[in-house]
Amino acid sequence: MNVPFSPPDISEAEINEVAEALRSGWITTGPRVKELERRIADYIGVKKACCLNSQTACAEMALRILGIGEGDEVITTTYTYTATASVVCHVGAKLVLVDTQPNCLEMDYDALEKAITEKTKAIIPVDLGGVPCDYDRIFEIVECKKNLFKPNNDIQAAIGRIAVCADTAHAFGAKWHGKMVGSIADFSSFSFHAVKNLTTAEGGVLTWRTIDGIDDEEIYHQLQLLSLHGQSKDALAKTKLGAWEYDVVGTYYKCNMTDIMGAIGLKQLERYPKMLERRKEIIRRYDEALRPLGIQTLDHYTDEYESSGHLYITRVPDITVEQRNEIITKMAEQGVATNVHYKPLPMHTAYKKLGFDIKDYPNAYNNFANEITLPLHTCLTDEQVELVINEYGKAVESIR
Repeated sequence: MNVPFSPPDISEAEINEVAEALRSGWITTGPRVKELERRIADYIGVKKACCLNSQTACAEMALRILGIGEGDEVITTTYTYTATASVVCHVGAKLVLVDTQPNCLEMDYDALEKAITEKTKAIIPVDLGGVPCDYDRIFEIVECKKNLFKPNNDIQAAIGRIAVCADTAHAFGAKWHGKMVGSIADFSSFSFHAVKNLTTAEGGVLTWRTIDGIDDEEIYHQLQLLSLHGQSKDALAKTKLGAWEYDVVGTYYKCNMTDIMGAIGLKQLERYPKMLERRKEIIRRYDEALRPLGIQTLDHYTDEYESSGHLYITRVPDITVEQRNEIITKMAEQGVATNVHYKPLPMHTAYKKLGFDIKDYPNAYNNFANEITLPLHTCLTDEQVELVINEYGKAVESIR
């Protein structure tokens, strides 16, 4: 029996909807994408949502909407995937990294507070594994630092403080104090990549809170311009009788979602509540079996929040990197694919070249050194779950 790490959960419903999209003759951005945006906005509880071709595009467009660029600073965590941080470099701002808390994968909020300067324009917290970050603490920090804030554009001025642009790539369907993630931060960027809970093969969606004095429709319009070459009409609008003419208002980007992707997303969204329940059931079984063995795991469900259950992140206390890698190899030999989330950014060449050194982020390194992520997806059978539990227990005991 082989257990893949994270295959997409695609049913006949998605296949049929894609076939219908292909038969319709409309395969680029069109009615299915617009309907997916509408349903996602309803699901999350916001007025508008904008689907693009990746979470990375969503995160970058949020920074561009905010007018963030050269001379500005954006703070995020060291313990994340490169997409969280690379968008800061894309817009020309200075990337500022903070360490995690000791024995915790969330950023060190005290370090975050100390890192804020007059140049700080945004913070990018990460809902790692689908577990919401401490939004209360983050908003407390940006409120208390309002005296340092100097806005660059009308949206920044309307917000009146450092913007919170959450990386919610993992957290579609998560809740914080009963509110849906995606309706809490100023901007939230979700991923629909093939390995995510809800997939459109590639893709993502940007959501935002209504900002006093700023029209949600205008934000959406600006996102359409940014994602379609600055073209004043999308292809769907140009199909109206006599509506061929358009203007190009800026030399912008190309990162729209197609209706083929939207077709997958529509059916995934219909199935999503049951998919979340299955993830919760698998997490419960893992927790019950592995925590008594001294294996540390994330708390996915508490009185404060409800995770999307995206990643089953574990840590084996007091083992070395070499022992961690040996466990991963032993699991692979038994047909179980595992992973590591994440190798801290300063350990990668690109971030070393930017001047970051992992020695300055000891907590992140210690969290990484003994981390192993187990398969967690809705294609897992009960038998596969038991195999993962049994083989992981054996592998960990063999190292000890």
